[in-house]
Amino acid sequence: MSAGRTGTAGPAAVISVPTDSADATRALGARLAGLLRAGDVVVLTGGLGAGKTTLSQGIGAAMGVRGRVSSPTFVIARVHPAAGAGPDLIHVDAYRIASLEELDALDLDSSVADSVTLMEWGEGKAEALSADRLEITVSRPHGGLAAPAAPGADAVTDLEQADDGRRTVTITAVGPRWAGVDLGVLAG
Repeated sequence: MSAGRTGTAGPAAVISVPTDSADATRALGARLAGLLRAGDVVVLTGGLGAGKTTLSQGIGAAMGVRGRVSSPTFVIARVHPAAGAGPDLIHVDAYRIASLEELDALDLDSSVADSVTLMEWGEGKAEALSADRLEITVSRPHGGLAAPAAPGADAVTDLEQADDGRRTVTITAVGPRWAGVDLGVLAG
């Protein structure tokens, strides 16, 4: 990893944005793309099916990169070249990366300055790429409770409401790159 790019810096700002559908999550990604520039690192955290890739699709579409933005689980890292003058998008899935040595073997630091790097499952790993980053957590409710069938009975999980598209996206800006950047524009 590049010397001088690691370190601990406090958050510049934190914002939580609720979305109510996959399209709304993609739209948030598009607004986020408007803040990104070459050299930015974005760490995406959330459970399986939370919406990390959906948010990435919105970012990629707004950046105008080539190729379909999909989960890079099996290829680990996928480069989406810029169709115009903007930076390339490097989309990484660090789920199967067990150590910083494995991350280093991807040689991401050689292209991080010229690209926007999105790293799913990157918490505890991507920090080595840059002290300046956005840490994004995508969370969703897990089912709804239905009323008990009879008085005194336990409430049950309503599987029809298990995923109604609602998400909460929490964005934490870390490092001097983000000082003074108004994350409020992401609220829509």
